Amino acid sequence: MRIAMIGTGYVGLVSGACFADFGHDVTCVDKDGKKIAALHRGEIPIYEPGLDELVATNVKAKRLDFTTDLSKPVA
Repeated sequence: MRIAMIGTGYVGLVSGACFADFGHDVTCVDKDGKKIAALHRGEIPIYEPGLDELVATNVKAKRLDFTTDLSKPVA
């Protein structure tokens, strides 16, 4: 299943990473380009125990991606 998660805060990023870990293809969308750029560099903008490893694992597996462009993930 492909999932578009709107927002990369405590709810969106954690939920998106968990859905990706369940095997779904997830794109997290946020309007803050700096936040998306940081996520692409592997920097996690919030603190949640184990989230950094969960995100890194799923980005590496190509199940988790980040963008500011809402049109593609929603289409």
